[in-house]
Amino acid sequence: MPMPEGYRKGRTKYVVVVGTVMSGLGKGILASSLAMLLQDKGLNVQPIKLEGYLNQDSGTLNPFRHGEVFVLDDGMESDMDLGTYERLLDMELTGRNFATNGQIFRRVLEKEREGGYLGRDVQMIPHVTGEIKYLLRSLATKTNADVIFVEIGGTAGDLENAYYIEAVRQLAFEEGPESTVFVALTYIAEPKILGEQKSKAAQLGIKRLMEAGIQPHIIACRAANPVTQKVREKIAIYTNVPVERVFSQHDCESIYLIPENLRHARLDLRVVQMLNLGGRVNPDREFDRRGKWREYIGKIQSRDKDVTIGITGKYTAVRDSYASLIKAIEHAATLLGANHKIKWIETTGLTEKTAAEQLADCDGIIVPGGFGLRGLDGKIHCVRYARENNLPFLGICLGFQMAVIEFARHVAGIKNATTAEIPAKDRPEGGLPVIDVLPEQKKIEGLGGNMRLGGHDISMKAGTLCWELFGRNDVVRMRFRHRYEVDPEFIERLESHGMIFSGRAPTVPIMQMLELPDHPYFVGTQAHPCFTSRPLSGQPLFMGLMAAALARRYPKRCDFRKQLGLPEIDSAASAS
Repeated sequence: MPMPEGYRKGRTKYVVVVGTVMSGLGKGILASSLAMLLQDKGLNVQPIKLEGYLNQDSGTLNPFRHGEVFVLDDGMESDMDLGTYERLLDMELTGRNFATNGQIFRRVLEKEREGGYLGRDVQMIPHVTGEIKYLLRSLATKTNADVIFVEIGGTAGDLENAYYIEAVRQLAFEEGPESTVFVALTYIAEPKILGEQKSKAAQLGIKRLMEAGIQPHIIACRAANPVTQKVREKIAIYTNVPVERVFSQHDCESIYLIPENLRHARLDLRVVQMLNLGGRVNPDREFDRRGKWREYIGKIQSRDKDVTIGITGKYTAVRDSYASLIKAIEHAATLLGANHKIKWIETTGLTEKTAAEQLADCDGIIVPGGFGLRGLDGKIHCVRYARENNLPFLGICLGFQMAVIEFARHVAGIKNATTAEIPAKDRPEGGLPVIDVLPEQKKIEGLGGNMRLGGHDISMKAGTLCWELFGRNDVVRMRFRHRYEVDPEFIERLESHGMIFSGRAPTVPIMQMLELPDHPYFVGTQAHPCFTSRPLSGQPLFMGLMAAALARRYPKRCDFRKQLGLPEIDSAASAS
């Protein structure tokens, strides 16, 4: 199979993370934590997630099936693990860092139609596996990576990821010694009825991987409690892996403690040794980076306040549906010294009375994004309660739209305000869509191109709260995933009744942020700010919500502006 132009064999190394026993154990967390430790050493790392489904991307997947859809800056709708990589590595990834079977097969078939295989019969081996290897090497070439971290979705033994496992086996053979480290993530069961840890399922799972021709170098054992020395020794002897490389990845308070746990187990040093990367390590950088991370961990372990944030949605039964949202809340709470509690509020069937009952003990509320009609009325009831009771509020995407509709109905006098997302036949009689698809979008709707995806610039209105939260920058960038906008026809009317659109698209009449000035914190954005939240630097809108929630709960201890380091309000800002 051809090599990408400019590829230098032996320069880029590979760390491959494969699951056994069951999925959902945290391959992405393990891979990103280990990648972060190598990044701390000054190495250029690049992750890639290989998914076994035939979809072209994650955009059409129901959150109940596969968790949230994480949107990259270039518009790629990807698996939620890409969010874990971005947060821990503090880097922006692209579509090159995510692949599915659908993408791989499409490329193979396109090459076949173009005569790229010179009349040969196209087969899984060598053509599909060859395309996978080409993809990994292309990522290495385009990013000049020292180490590519390859996460293979699913578990060893799954039919849909067998091509990936075979491809990385071939890759390791072709690249030669000291080129590839295989990490197996397994599960140690601890049935209550037995009262001890059992390793048989783990042994059999790793055996499936070894039957595919892959000898793991490191084994991470997921368990509720620390894995005993006896169990680690048993796994070691059955898998030919030294016991010091059989690591206990047990439950802990936060996933952000895992990198330090890996470091204490010296797994980062073992990977560097096995890949012969010692000459590329920068000890000074590692010392500095480790100090900053320890400072953040210290904040996790010294939180002295409590705060409750309500999340009102319709996917509340599956927490992975809101993975980035949960992490953004955690980042903001930790940086402000708070233990956060999330109260999940299912909006389907919620009435004005029950919404008030559910929100009575919340210090703040988030109305998140979503698609479809179910639960819309419940969201509007929650927005109204927050507005009328000075409850700190953050509306995201659909939540932003519901804030506009609620304000239009109950403040601006547009009593029949609604959204065009509700089909005309299902709207109340005379329903007036203040949220609609813009005319320029309608022109391309038939082509399926009217979804606003990926990173876009936002022009900020000087003097507004959002402008201050973003460091008084005139232009900021956030990520979007939506079809419907505030209809420009209603903007003037909404503003005349007190709504401020503090962020707008630079060149088109698309409203991207809103706020209410006479409220402790009432902010909405058409974007998904949670996608760009990082542990060491909380996302500004979430930091604002958390500071307002703490000020509500601890009025004598927590001043909103002082918590965020905002300057005192000056006359110029007030005049604006």
